[in-house]
Amino acid sequence: MKRSEINAAIADARLAFERHHWHLPPKPRWDVTGFGLGDFRKYGLTLVNLAELPEYCEKLMFARGGQMTPLHTHKKKQEDIICRVGTFAIRLVCAGEDFKPDRKASGSVRVLLNGEEKQVPNNTLLYLKQGERITLFPGAYHEFWPVGEYCIIGEVSTANDDVGDNYFENPEIGRFEELVEDEPAIERLVSDK
Repeated sequence: MKRSEINAAIADARLAFERHHWHLPPKPRWDVTGFGLGDFRKYGLTLVNLAELPEYCEKLMFARGGQMTPLHTHKKKQEDIICRVGTFAIRLVCAGEDFKPDRKASGSVRVLLNGEEKQVPNNTLLYLKQGERITLFPGAYHEFWPVGEYCIIGEVSTANDDVGDNYFENPEIGRFEELVEDEPAIERLVSDK
């Protein structure tokens, strides 16, 4: 991924955060990913890590219309994903016996939807509007994307491990990817050495 793409993504996210009065902490910890798929407009997410503690993590995420976060799960992390601005779609998929997603299984995915426990049929697509949240338990596969021009998404979770606790349906996906330094960085990324 080119540094110029990363700089543009950070600038876009900053504008949206400012427009909606989301104030970032001093020296925010930015994370921009195209999931190693080479098409940031289609597969991409811009994140700011607000808290990174052994007990919990908090992130603020920005996605443009047309950008998807591909189907994945976590074996350890439990997370609340909260729609802060706009609307986003989230698809829920069961894990099979081999811990791989099974879009055709007849089971259901256990979630909390706005605090209320639900058994959602496998491969269901939900739409979350501003203020709504979904709690995902370990093993719940999910993919999400904005409905409309963009959305701002919050995440509060148990401890985060982006290196060892992301399991993607597509084995070609890499959470952190090679950078092409075609211009100076406007912010350091969590993955920068």
